[in-house]
Amino acid sequence: MASRKWKNQLKTWFANHTDLPSDIVLDLPRITLIGQLHIYIENHRGVLAFSNDELRLSLEVGQLLIHGHNFVLKTILPEEILLEGTIQKVEFIESR
Repeated sequence: MASRKWKNQLKTWFANHTDLPSDIVLDLPRITLIGQLHIYIENHRGVLAFSNDELRLSLEVGQLLIHGHNFVLKTILPEEILLEGTIQKVEFIESR
């Protein structure tokens, strides 16, 4: 556990002291939301659940939960996903 904390601190320091994007160095998702109609997520670890009103993605540090209506997966790639529909809520769930 202490090893993971130290590793995360090192990554944060590295991201702050270089010109590299934080999402790449810290292994964070990059999320682009266009109104309530589209959400594009990069750097996820896979789809855990999908339905007409929910998308749950695995992340390096937990999960991403998206609620709404009439969801359609327009693009799904190993680390990228494009979701269309009426997006009402985007929630991060941290792993313990």
